[in-house]
Amino acid sequence: MNLNRKNVRKIRGLILFTGLVILALIKFDLLYGAMVFGIGIGKPFILGGMIAFVINIPMHFYETKLFGDHRIKGQGKLLKKSRRGLSMVMAFLSVVLVVTLVAVTVIPQLVQAISVLTKKIPVFWSGLIHQLEVIFAENPQLLYYLDSFENVEIDWKSTIGTVVGFLQNGVGNMLSSTVTVAGSIISSTVNFFIALVFSIYILTQKERLGDQCDRLLKAYTNPKLYKNVRKVLTLLKQNFSNFITGQCTESVILGLMFVVSMALFRFDYAVMVGVLIAFTALIPIVGAFIGCFIGAFLMLVDDPVRALWFVVLFVVLQQIEGNLIYPHVVGNSVGLPSIWVLAAVTIGGSLMGIFGMLVFIPLLSTVYTLLREDVNKRNGRGNPRKEPENGSTVKGKPSDPAALQPRE
Repeated sequence: MNLNRKNVRKIRGLILFTGLVILALIKFDLLYGAMVFGIGIGKPFILGGMIAFVINIPMHFYETKLFGDHRIKGQGKLLKKSRRGLSMVMAFLSVVLVVTLVAVTVIPQLVQAISVLTKKIPVFWSGLIHQLEVIFAENPQLLYYLDSFENVEIDWKSTIGTVVGFLQNGVGNMLSSTVTVAGSIISSTVNFFIALVFSIYILTQKERLGDQCDRLLKAYTNPKLYKNVRKVLTLLKQNFSNFITGQCTESVILGLMFVVSMALFRFDYAVMVGVLIAFTALIPIVGAFIGCFIGAFLMLVDDPVRALWFVVLFVVLQQIEGNLIYPHVVGNSVGLPSIWVLAAVTIGGSLMGIFGMLVFIPLLSTVYTLLREDVNKRNGRGNPRKEPENGSTVKGKPSDPAALQPRE
């Protein structure tokens, strides 16, 4: 290797990068603490960026389809200037209306079911006592095992002291926890409003912010790196947008499946359970199980057998949705095969919970697309030379071992 200025610069950069990696591994705790501290400070702005990204999808639809140039042509300059604000307001209202619809549909039914269940608990308890009496009458040997506990000596003084100490400490811990929870609620509320304001600013000035970031990237990177970074960022944006759209479409399909099937089999709460499952299904793969649990709980109040049949219906529809609908709707929208969708949900859920499930599908889709393009590019450079058979080359001439040696 010639030690010219370009190669020396590469070696220097490699040494610096290696040193930084070693330092990060040695001081990993310090680095992790700094990352957590930085994320804590920037949490409102990160949340604001996420809100802006999600709201931008319906806002872009309203701005291009409802207030597009072909629709507002001749309507005056005022409407053309205000279409961004109108589209943003309609996008926020759409999200609020969906959340309100779910809350109005689900919460009253859930409260009523809990109220009925509390009234039925005494009846259930009496029935349980009666069943236990019947069991003990039919199985006298159980009473023998219970009588054996009479010889067990209990230090009541020590037990009462432990309980009193627990209660004394529990009151203090309860007060401390109340203050902590109140402070956390106030902090979360403030962060949410900061994030909301920040998201509105991003949506209002998104073209200007995009141009500033583009100029900044172009100023501090070489043309090749600039092109690659732009390609990756564009692919990430496309995959995340397609994933959100596909996930919402899949949730609506699953909700309609439950409404129709429950109505056909005459289950109670068909509309409410369908809306709830459609809302919770926004969480990939496992979200619908939350709706199943609540729906089965509501039916358990009236008829436990119907609740059991509802679980059977849920398992059947979930298998259809998980194996046929979800991989095709969401997988095709992000360009990811079905097995990779399942892998992304599993890995993301294990590492980061629900947030990881939502992030890893479009993230893995981006990695998959880039890797596929690179593999196709490398394979497209030319087929590798076939191995000679029976000591001869492809042309039939004897192979020369010296010819296979690399050139100096």
